[in-house]
Amino acid sequence: MLANKYPLGYFPTPLEKMSNLSKKYQDYQLFIKRDDNSGLASGGNKVRKLQYFIYEALNKAYDTIITAGAQQSNHCRQTAAACARAGLACYLLLGGEKPKIFNGNLLLSHLLGGRIFILMERIGKGGRVLRVLNLN
Repeated sequence: MLANKYPLGYFPTPLEKMSNLSKKYQDYQLFIKRDDNSGLASGGNKVRKLQYFIYEALNKAYDTIITAGAQQSNHCRQTAAACARAGLACYLLLGGEKPKIFNGNLLLSHLLGGRIFILMERIGKGGRVLRVLNLN
């Protein structure tokens, strides 16, 4: 199972010694894992799990990945990048209000080809209403 992954990043990512903290806590040699160097759309640990999801989607002949998160979600940005690399469509269901401008991860997700939908929940006389805004 662990061998069944789609290559999305540069692994293993480096360990960097945390010299100042190691001096402060002299009984320990402290390091940080630099998953920001994984190589996919500004990196991050999400790349590790996406390698397995993308592999499975391609292996089962799926053509689309759908995921949800916040408008500035690192996971959604990484998913859009992984889908772009693998040739899959990507639909992002994001919470919050309609943005005035695209910035940060929302902008990157859009530039990477993610189809963006904003899910807005309202409470009215008839109860809860879910409104979906297509920002594509």
